[in-house]
Amino acid sequence: MPQFAYKAKRRTGEMVQGVLDVADRAAALSQIERLGLFPVMVDASKGSLAAVEKAEKAKSKDASPKSKAVQLPAIFGKRRQRKPKLQELATFTTQLSNLLKCGMPLTVALQSMSHLESKGIPSDVSKELRQEVMEGRSLSDAMGKQPHIFSDLYRNMVQAGEQSGALTEVLKRLADHFERFAEVQSRFMSALIYPCVVASVGVVIIIFFMTFMLPKFMSIFTGLSVPLPLATQILMKISTFFGSLTNWIIMGLVGAVLGVLWVRFKATPDGKRKIDSWKMNAPIVGKVVRLNLFGQFARTLSTLLVNGVPVLTALKITEAIVPNTMVKEAIARTREQVTDGKTIAQPLAQSKLFPQLMIDLLKIGEDTGDVPGALQNIADTYENELGVQLRVLTNLIEPAMIILMAIGVGGLLFSILSAMFAITSSLNR
Repeated sequence: MPQFAYKAKRRTGEMVQGVLDVADRAAALSQIERLGLFPVMVDASKGSLAAVEKAEKAKSKDASPKSKAVQLPAIFGKRRQRKPKLQELATFTTQLSNLLKCGMPLTVALQSMSHLESKGIPSDVSKELRQEVMEGRSLSDAMGKQPHIFSDLYRNMVQAGEQSGALTEVLKRLADHFERFAEVQSRFMSALIYPCVVASVGVVIIIFFMTFMLPKFMSIFTGLSVPLPLATQILMKISTFFGSLTNWIIMGLVGAVLGVLWVRFKATPDGKRKIDSWKMNAPIVGKVVRLNLFGQFARTLSTLLVNGVPVLTALKITEAIVPNTMVKEAIARTREQVTDGKTIAQPLAQSKLFPQLMIDLLKIGEDTGDVPGALQNIADTYENELGVQLRVLTNLIEPAMIILMAIGVGGLLFSILSAMFAITSSLNR
C-alpha cells in the first residue's frame, strides 16, 4: 500500500508530521482530518518525510524577491468585493450548512463550496476560508479576515456554534435569519416599484409635452392678438423658464449646493438623529418604519441569544446593525444598565421609544426565563403587522399616484384647450 508523508497543524498551531499507509491522497487527507489535524502538505514521493521537506524548500526558494515583485501589481490591482445581498448570504450559508449536515469535514465542505454556484460570493472566499482553517484557525476567525462579507452578527454566531459544537444548526438558523430579512426587504421594494414607475412615466410625459408639444402651440398663440386665459399664460411662462439653458444651469448649481449641504447635514450626529426622528414620526410612512425597526431589533437580538451569544455582546452587535440613531442610543443605554445588573425590558421602557406591547412581552420572557422565545414572538408580531401596513400603503399609493398624474396631464390639456376655445370664440365675433 502506498505511503504518504504529511505535515499538519493542531488547533493550537503546533506542527506535527508523520507517515500514513493509505490507498490514495484523498484517503490521507480524510484520515488527517479525522485526527483533528489541519493538513499543510501531503506527499507520496517515496513515502518519506524528506520528500515533504524538500518540496517545502523548493516552494520557499520559488518565492524569491523577483517573483514577489511580479505579484505586487496583481495584489494592488485586486478589486474590492462588493457586500453581498441578504439572499446571497442566505444561500451561501444554507449550502455550507447542508454540506456539514451530510457529515463532511469543514475543510472538505469549504472545498466543495468553492465549486458550487453562490451568486454574490466568489469561490475565492471559500478557498481562503479553507486555507485559514487548514492553518489552524477557527472558521469564525477566518471569517473575521473578510468583514466586507461576514458581519459581526455572522462571525459571533459562528463562534457560538463552534464553542457549543452545534455549528451546523447555528448556520441553518443564520440562513433562516437572513432569509427573513431578505423577505422584509423584498416587501419594501415591491411596495415602491409601482409608485416609482407611475411617477417616472408621468414626469416623462410632462417633460415631453413641455419641451416638444407646447412650443408649437405657443407659436400659434403668440401670432394671434387674442387675450389668453390665466392658466395658459402660467403654462407658457413655465415652458419659457424650462426652455432656457441658463435657467437649467442655475437650477443644476442650486441643486448641487443643496445636495452637498444635505449630505453634510446627514453626516453630522445631530442631523442624522433629526432625519431618523422624522422618519419614525412621518405620517403614514412613519408607522412602517417603526414596525420594521422593532422587528429588526427583536429578530437580531433573538437570533444571537438563542445561539448562545452573551447578552452584552448580542446587544452591542444589535446596536451596530440597527440603522436608526435613536434606537441605537436606546440600545446603548440598555447595554450600560444591563451591565449594572438590570433586566433588558426596564431600560428599554425608560427610553419611551419602544411600544408597551413589546415591553410587556419582553418582561414575560424575562419572568419565564425565555427571553429569546419572547423576542421571536415580538419579531413575528411586528413583521406580520409590517406586511399588513405595506399592503395598506401600496393600496393608498396607487390611487394617489393616478390622481396626481390625472391632475398634471389634465392641467396641461385644460390650459391648451381653454386657449383654443378663447381663440375660436374671438374669431367667431
